[in-house]
Amino acid sequence: MLDIHLFRDSPELVIKALKDRCYPAEALATVQEIKKKDEKWRKIKKEEEELRAERNKLNIEIINAKKAKKEKDAQKAIKRSGEVSQRVKEITIETDELEKEIKQLLLVLPNIPHSSVPKGNDSRDNKEVRRWGKPNKHSKDIIDHHDFGVKTGLIDFDRGVKLAGHRFAVLKGEIAKLERAIINFMLSLQTSRGYLEIMPPHLVNSKMMQGTGQLPKFAEQLYKCKDDDLWLIPTAEVPLTNMFSDEVLEEAKLPIKLTAYTPCYRREAGEYQRDIKGLIRQHQFNKIEIVKFAHPEVSFNELEGLTRDAEAVLQALELPYRVVELCTGDLGFGSAKTYDLEVWVPSQETFREISSCSNFTDFQARRANIKFRSAKGEMQFVHTLNGSALAVGRTLVAIIENYQEGNSIQVPNVLQDFMGCEEVSF
Repeated sequence: MLDIHLFRDSPELVIKALKDRCYPAEALATVQEIKKKDEKWRKIKKEEEELRAERNKLNIEIINAKKAKKEKDAQKAIKRSGEVSQRVKEITIETDELEKEIKQLLLVLPNIPHSSVPKGNDSRDNKEVRRWGKPNKHSKDIIDHHDFGVKTGLIDFDRGVKLAGHRFAVLKGEIAKLERAIINFMLSLQTSRGYLEIMPPHLVNSKMMQGTGQLPKFAEQLYKCKDDDLWLIPTAEVPLTNMFSDEVLEEAKLPIKLTAYTPCYRREAGEYQRDIKGLIRQHQFNKIEIVKFAHPEVSFNELEGLTRDAEAVLQALELPYRVVELCTGDLGFGSAKTYDLEVWVPSQETFREISSCSNFTDFQARRANIKFRSAKGEMQFVHTLNGSALAVGRTLVAIIENYQEGNSIQVPNVLQDFMGCEEVSF
């Protein structure tokens, strides 16, 4: 959520950010609506301050009038004091309502992109930052992971559909074991890099979803429990970040680094024509998340480190990838700056997103009310960062396709101890 002071002091900055993000005209109108309501709020609050000061003065007049036995003057002051108190009560109701209206408007506006983010309209304007590894497998060299799953029976798409519907799959045997090995390896790697492992709930309430920006904007993408105020998490980012909602952290403990493995649940509304075949876009998938709570002065340095932590997984697995910096028009709702990691997928002859690493600055912290206390005792909003390290299903796809040799999948060296074998034959 954006700081209300931006709308008072620099509304043009918010408008520019919305234009850079290619938001529609309605969003620009929202800025003016917030500004108008805030001006009304400040005007009424000023009246309230003046009335409270008048009431304090009247209380003194009443006491003095009674001491001087000037009953008429006392009654006059008492009557006026009652009128003032009534108006103060009315103002409290008005300002509370205005605050709610302003907050609801603020909740639908995105974060302001960092000045270093390249300008652009969509993914075609994203900037490649670097590459690692050289693709040595191509579509002509392999069978894609979907056909591999069907041929071996180790990825059962038909039973996934029978059990839950389209975009679900059942992993079996050595492929189920390989998925588990990937999870164990990723967690072990991130904990060795200083992240504290967390095992959070997979259900959170609406306040938590609002805290990280999923609500109200992305409600249609989420699964909600009909009879409870509970939502299935779309990513471990939600419970990890909200672990500190309404809390004050100590500056000396920053950065705080957390990691978690969870299944993730997404309706993928509006994405029904994309990646229907295979494991690339599922309604339920496994993911390792890494989250940081950082000091504002160093949060963009922390983003570089977080991105390197995610890259370390791909490097250890020896999977070719590239790092792409997202342009303003492709930036996620709450992010101020994002790097996507894209792994080589031979069957598609292209790099596909496997991780998104973002700095949300104080955007989520304002929504979730997460602050830190400086050494001087000053209170500030912390900066939050997160990234996938990595999406497990897409990592499995990349391994199946990049490590195919004849009728077997070679197990990457770092996974062999977790698997207890060097290859999966088919």
